[in-house]
Amino acid sequence: MKKTKVVTTDDILLKLCQSISSVLTTATDSPVNYSAMVQKINKTSLKPDIGCFVLFDGGFTGLVVTNFSHQAALELYQDYMLKMGMSQDDLAIHHSSDEVADVLGELMNQIVGDFTSKIRRELQVSITQNQPKMLALNKQVLLSVDTNLDRPQARRVSFTTANNNIFYLELAMDKTEFIQIEEFEQQDDIDPDSIIASTQQKKQEKKPEPQPAEVDLDLLDELGI
Repeated sequence: MKKTKVVTTDDILLKLCQSISSVLTTATDSPVNYSAMVQKINKTSLKPDIGCFVLFDGGFTGLVVTNFSHQAALELYQDYMLKMGMSQDDLAIHHSSDEVADVLGELMNQIVGDFTSKIRRELQVSITQNQPKMLALNKQVLLSVDTNLDRPQARRVSFTTANNNIFYLELAMDKTEFIQIEEFEQQDDIDPDSIIASTQQKKQEKKPEPQPAEVDLDLLDELGI
């Protein structure tokens, strides 16, 4: 008899943590790790120095909040921009700069995109998200999901950058379980970069090699060569 697979709220949280770690590690070329211990909390909130929130809806509803210290925000921003080829002298030095908020917002957008793709692929559930909102703060702001959750769950996870700066993820969603009742094949994740690289490689392999020019021997004889 087939063993039933159950995916819980905490399993979904783990998938989100994996998306944050993998996207930020790739984007900054520096390791970003999360704690194996998860904290239960009562409410989600934006906290100083800079915070971001994203709402998602569809198969399930939830709220994702990330809170960065100014050290963590600047480290992630600077590592990302240096990898993109910007010089150190051109980088912003204050966490409240618009450039820092723009970059962290873009990274958060990539994270949630990776997460929603993973949920769709692994759980066969479709969710959508709004554009991440990034704010520099000097006070705590409480946030709640604008819907009635039957059994609200809230979790906080700490993340560590390569320089041991800390930032936090907070997730609020309804307590839920997804139960697999039939086997299905997961679709492979599509990586646009690998597709482009593969296409370019195939073009290079198919490129005809230059043929040696034909030599007129009679002409060479007449020229005495």
